[in-house]
Amino acid sequence: MVRRLPVEIELKHVYKVFGDQPSGRALDLAKAGVPKDDVQTMTDHVVGLNDVNFSVQQGEIFVVMGLSGSGKSTAIRTVNKLFTVTDGEVLVEGTDVQKLEGRALQEFRRQKMGMVFQHFALFPHRSVIENTAYGLEVQGMDRKNREDAAMRALASVGLDRFALSYPSELSGGMQQRVGLARALAADPDILLMDEAFSALDPLIRRQMQDDMMEIQQRLQKTILFITHDLNEALRIGDRVCVMKDGAVIQIGTPEEILTQPADAYVADFVQDVDQGRVIDVGSVMTAADPLVVEDESLEQLRPRVESVSGRYVTSRQGRVLGLLTAEDIDRASKMGSTFLRRALRRDYDRTTPDATLNENYAAAGRGLPIAVLDDDGKLVGTLEPTDVLAELGRVEDLASEIAAAAEPDGGGSPGPGGSGHEEAMV
Repeated sequence: MVRRLPVEIELKHVYKVFGDQPSGRALDLAKAGVPKDDVQTMTDHVVGLNDVNFSVQQGEIFVVMGLSGSGKSTAIRTVNKLFTVTDGEVLVEGTDVQKLEGRALQEFRRQKMGMVFQHFALFPHRSVIENTAYGLEVQGMDRKNREDAAMRALASVGLDRFALSYPSELSGGMQQRVGLARALAADPDILLMDEAFSALDPLIRRQMQDDMMEIQQRLQKTILFITHDLNEALRIGDRVCVMKDGAVIQIGTPEEILTQPADAYVADFVQDVDQGRVIDVGSVMTAADPLVVEDESLEQLRPRVESVSGRYVTSRQGRVLGLLTAEDIDRASKMGSTFLRRALRRDYDRTTPDATLNENYAAAGRGLPIAVLDDDGKLVGTLEPTDVLAELGRVEDLASEIAAAAEPDGGGSPGPGGSGHEEAMV
């Protein structure tokens, strides 16, 4: 039975219409299923969110991704009520934030969530520690306590040595880490990250992704992360929500998005993704079927390995002793040996179920099965080199088939490369 974690954030049938009369005809048309562009033509109103439903579980990184105009940034701004919704509910730990006003809303934001924006928004005349402690200063916390909290937050992002430096003395990646530390300083349960790494150079951006995932391993925050980059979404997300024209197209794990695209729009995206970075060994491996050490001779074992590329030999406790192939039996027999231990290959490759196919690509090139071991070092499966290539080819073919199926009548969704409206008022 799969254990579900508590839900921290939930959007239920959320609509957001931009215009003078958001609750009027434009909302009715959107609810009736009229496309976003047609609603705008008929009413001069923009549908920012169209019946959006998703939930974010405690401690997960939930990534909302889409192109400009998809509604992703609008969605995150409803969670802390920077935007009011036209219809629907936005629940944070069971509280409908859209019903909060004034001081109650301010306190809820301060206590429950921190936000990291695309642009660093640091005060140039304040030191790193002063920037980090700024939110706590606004809350009225005394200087010693807020600086202690700021130093803890800076230490968590590896910048405590730069506490007395100024933003102009830091690199772009370091400045963004200050922004992250500022959000962490109040120790919120939830982090809202809106295109947080989009302004960074590719190498710095990847390092920030690594840093964030490492911090998440330690702190286990609930993170709602917005990006337009599918590679980033698949790399950092526990689950990914793909949006288009204000609506949710698909929600799933990175592997589900990649291997089971919901429609041609998603398929167009995943065609450009390196599948080997996302697909894990556990989804491709063959269940363990080892030879358990007995008293059989090599010739008695031969029929059990001739039809496969190799079989792993384990102790009765499941510990791998080595790999046995038909060629190994031949080699040992020619040397006059009938002992299993003389035929075993002990220089076998090993991996884990959560490793990616890319991490095992070089080992697969040896042409021998790779041992898949659990955390206790016991054999749980084997990864066949041919299965690695077959899975990557299957995913490519699937994406191509879905995209091609949408083309003949011209009714398919326009691909990610097509033009789109800028996100309204964002």
